[in-house]
Amino acid sequence: MIRFARVHKEYARSGAALTDVSFHVAKGEFVFLTGPSGAGKSTILKLIYAAEKPTRGEVRVAGVSTASASGTTIATLRRKLGVIFQDFRLLEDRTAEANVAFALEVTGTPRAAIGPKVARVLTQVGLASKGTSFPAELSGGEQQRVAIARALVNDPTVLIADEPTGNLDDRATRGIFQLLREINAAGTAVLMATHDLDLIKRAECRTLEINRGQLVSDSASVGEGR
Repeated sequence: MIRFARVHKEYARSGAALTDVSFHVAKGEFVFLTGPSGAGKSTILKLIYAAEKPTRGEVRVAGVSTASASGTTIATLRRKLGVIFQDFRLLEDRTAEANVAFALEVTGTPRAAIGPKVARVLTQVGLASKGTSFPAELSGGEQQRVAIARALVNDPTVLIADEPTGNLDDRATRGIFQLLREINAAGTAVLMATHDLDLIKRAECRTLEINRGQLVSDSASVGEGR
């Protein structure tokens, strides 16, 4: 689903953000992406959803090479991706239902299909009774669940989560992580960036570690070497 082949990313002001990064995330896999602040995690995620293009090397997502793809192809690709951010990015003047519906409206989903899809994903994330609540009326964990519902409503094949539990307490973190595992178990590949080393240790999932723009560890490779 995701393949980085000798990817370099350089910025005019700050220089190299990634140096010779290669890895592959298979269909249906759950993978953690970790490393210190400024290591390059966010750059990797931006390259996956094509907010940035590699300076050198190739990034392929769902069979699409993002560096050479047209704007139309990128738009189609993004509909196959769900993206979750640490700060939720909900529209404060819209209810939970309206926030999720917005993701369908911008992709041209027929109006008659929006209501049932929104109801389905809010039920999936455990918020069937909170659809008419505004973000300010929801806890942090509930707001993140709305953000996850929004990311899921277009039935993505890949879910990208950028520090999705970074602003949550331990209980909410466990709930969000369990939800992501359930989504993964249903067949969606999940790549989750996180600083939470305790969560990584408990989960025992494949982990990619980035430091100073380089891939310094891939637990799948370690396992293969035993």
